[in-house]
Amino acid sequence: MYNDESVLENHHLAVGFKLLHLENCDIFQNLTKRQRQSLRKLVIDMVLATDMSKHMTLLADLKTMVETKKVTSSGVLLLDHYTERIQVLRNMVHCADLSNPTKPLGVYRQWTERIMEEFSRQGDKERDKGMEISPMCDKHTASVEKSQVSHTHTHIHTQNTHFQTHTQAEYTLSNTHTHFLFFSLSPSSSPESLIRVAVRLAIRVLGQ
Repeated sequence: MYNDESVLENHHLAVGFKLLHLENCDIFQNLTKRQRQSLRKLVIDMVLATDMSKHMTLLADLKTMVETKKVTSSGVLLLDHYTERIQVLRNMVHCADLSNPTKPLGVYRQWTERIMEEFSRQGDKERDKGMEISPMCDKHTASVEKSQVSHTHTHIHTQNTHFQTHTQAEYTLSNTHTHFLFFSLSPSSSPESLIRVAVRLAIRVLGQ
């Protein structure tokens, strides 16, 4: 299905556009044909960009743009071309898609438990069908602490650091740091990981 390329994202798009044909579900009914075509292209572009296989490329492109683009005296990033604007939109949707670690700890933990349960069920089905179990989907070996520490450090913190352009967004980085410490300091953490956390804390305190 979908030539094995961004299967989940393509499925979401197909179902989403199909729903627009249901009675009283076309929220874009007042748009012109040209506007609908432009919107469809924009939505497809942004949703396909949420494929995690494209994460590092997306992040590198954003970092390059932020470092090379001109900024006004008020701190506004100038986006003169469509390609630049769509690049920012891709990253905004991607950030929203991965925003769970930026939320308050109570909310973050609830959704973490839900996604780990979803992964576990997927792994069970893959095992039953004799398929190779996907990463983090084997309930016998998967560690919520390790997966969240790795995910937060590798994907979330780095992405939000590059995307942060306003001081109002600083709370997202503060939340991700709190969550990183929460899972790093869990009872199942190794001595080595505890040492790394202690070093991070020292750097954070000394840097303030």
